[in-house]
Amino acid sequence: MRTVVFDLDGTLADTSEDLLAAANACFIAQGHGLVLDGRDRLTAFHGGRAMLRAGYDRLGIGFTEDDIARDYPRLLAAYAEGIDTHTRLYPGAAEAVEALRSAGYATAICTNKPEGLAVELVRRLGVTGLFGALIGADTLPTRKPDPAPYVASVVKAGGDVRRSMLLGDTETDRKTGLAAGVPVALVTFGPEGRSIERLAPEALLDHYSDLPALVVRLIG
Repeated sequence: MRTVVFDLDGTLADTSEDLLAAANACFIAQGHGLVLDGRDRLTAFHGGRAMLRAGYDRLGIGFTEDDIARDYPRLLAAYAEGIDTHTRLYPGAAEAVEALRSAGYATAICTNKPEGLAVELVRRLGVTGLFGALIGADTLPTRKPDPAPYVASVVKAGGDVRRSMLLGDTETDRKTGLAAGVPVALVTFGPEGRSIERLAPEALLDHYSDLPALVVRLIG
């Protein structure tokens, strides 16, 4: 079965504001106040540890990876509390996934968000039933851009990797597609805008209404 695999953060949903709030909770707890803001949306989509490093850099405070490891559980706890405070699906995302499923495609999510948080967010967004599989950062021993999570998401959804594609928003997704040997489309409505074209994906997606035709072009 032909399969379309979606990244979650920055691809299906704009989670940046809630992610940044979780990182700021760590800095607030240390008496620093708000450190990260809208300028850091792209960093947010690279994960919690990236946000913590960016925050310490902005504060001019020396840190080690042990400091990041110490703060990371606090960030996850803060994020779990406010996981859908501001997060919304991108316009047309649910309708596009429904259209693909109606046309006979399998659909799955492959994300570097911890699986438990990803499952909960998808549930709260009301789209759990639209995906045949969800593979998170800790589902397997490796995460994207290692191809294993991508392959697992396709197989679990009942698909064939040779007839699959990935829709994402970052260099990690581009590298994942290259590692798995599948076409990648990158969205232009994320924080990088059309500059994401620098990664030379097989396609760019400007709006979810264009996704069904794009999928046909890439995997038939």
